[in-house]
Amino acid sequence: MNLVAKILPYAQIILSVILVTAILLQQSSAGVGGALGGSSNEGFHHTRRGFEKFLFYLSIVCGILFALFALLSIIIKANS
Repeated sequence: MNLVAKILPYAQIILSVILVTAILLQQSSAGVGGALGGSSNEGFHHTRRGFEKFLFYLSIVCGILFALFALLSIIIKANS
């Protein structure tokens, strides 16, 4: 358990960098007009394909892993 406690912070840093990068690389279909309430393409449905779909799933997986690692870190610190 001591080895896990030493590796866990580095794993969290790597996961956080991957997560931030994956989120920032995703394209926003709404733009400024959607953020302010006025969208000209209200009936437009966007399907993720290729690299955009990969980034979407990567961000979900990294987010879940980051949350689990944070929970594991709390449990390890509480038991020591």
